[in-house]
Amino acid sequence: MSDCLFCRIAAGEIPARIVHADEHVIAFHDVAPKAPTHVLVIPRRHLASLSAAETADAPLLGRLLDACAGVARQLGLASYRVVVNNGEDAGQSVLHLHLHVLGGRGFSWPPG
Repeated sequence: MSDCLFCRIAAGEIPARIVHADEHVIAFHDVAPKAPTHVLVIPRRHLASLSAAETADAPLLGRLLDACAGVARQLGLASYRVVVNNGEDAGQSVLHLHLHVLGGRGFSWPPG
């Protein structure tokens, strides 16, 4: 989608600090980090949200989680949190599915 910020990052139209990239997934540092390490992991293909995913998207969802674990290993995170915000009320500000990999500090429970 030409008006989607994350689609434009995935297409290389907008620069980002890339941590991981393959044919299905791209991961990059968040421009407004909420932790010392804050990486966004997105599918290259536009998928608006987790709720928009269908059964056929299961392999892609697995790739996203695998990329989160790989990014955490690559960045030396022994402990980290993976967050998926689904919908505006949950804090999803970009309507392109993205997983947050947060680390480098302690986190409380319950979140937010």
